[in-house]
Amino acid sequence: MAETYGGGTPLVEVVRSGFVEGVHRGSVVVLDAAGAPVAGAGDVTSPIFPRSSSKPVQAVGMLRAGLPLTDPADLALVSASHAGEDLHLARVGALLAGAGLDADALHCPPALPVGEAARVAVLRAGGGPTRVQMNCSGKHAGMLLTCLAAGWPLDGYWQPEHPLQQRLTATLEEFTGEKAAAVGVDGCGAPVVAVSLTGLARAYLRLVQAEPGTVERTVADAMRAYPELVGGTGADDTRLMRGVPGALAKVGAEGVIAAAVPGVGAVALKIDDGAGRARMPVLVSALRRLGVEAPVLVEFARLPLLGGGLPVGAIRATW
Repeated sequence: MAETYGGGTPLVEVVRSGFVEGVHRGSVVVLDAAGAPVAGAGDVTSPIFPRSSSKPVQAVGMLRAGLPLTDPADLALVSASHAGEDLHLARVGALLAGAGLDADALHCPPALPVGEAARVAVLRAGGGPTRVQMNCSGKHAGMLLTCLAAGWPLDGYWQPEHPLQQRLTATLEEFTGEKAAAVGVDGCGAPVVAVSLTGLARAYLRLVQAEPGTVERTVADAMRAYPELVGGTGADDTRLMRGVPGALAKVGAEGVIAAAVPGVGAVALKIDDGAGRARMPVLVSALRRLGVEAPVLVEFARLPLLGGGLPVGAIRATW
């Protein structure tokens, strides 16, 4: 019998040597350009933690609060879950140094890079976990700079009751059109706000369809101009933004991803068991329901399953 991951709607099957050995379950919502639902599966109205998919909206909140960044590359990094490559670490270091801060000011925990190549390079060089290498260090640097600009204390900037986090929560509520169902602690130590997948998709649609010159459009344009800073070499959201014209995308931990294309629509999904391997085939199926086609979607639609280093099966959407 095939193993089942999660309790939601079956979205993805794992096929090895012609045998279905596993099924991933989850939820997905598809909105058209007007924000109306056109397709979906599972529970798309109950709250989930979007994890790092919230970062673009958090960046909007930081800019509104006075974050003094004008370089789009810096804004992309503030919205990032970066791979810990040299280009990421150098830019985080420059942001901190420009404000007279160092890595000790970051509250995110020390970590190795999430990017495999960067992680291997650190270990081969005899290095170990650092705060700057943590994939959320760009967001935390942005939070520190926002506090300095707004005159808020740096101490406890990560606490839910801090004025910065209150402002960011209010921004997420505004963009999703929902009140926060819960406030938790993300993997980086900063708050994470629970909203529905429908609300998350609605927020992304607003980001990409905002008027040029608005704060939200500024963040969306920065991420799309510098997708390698948002993710890294080979990252799912980086490849999607490079491969689909106009697309904005951001992954989140525990199997979350949200994406939007201006004039077309938006998608948000979560894989119940948190498997990152399952989200991209589902995202492809969702985007195709909006009429989006691109070579990169063909690459993501059916992911190879390896045995002995050779393809022996596939991970593919069933929805």
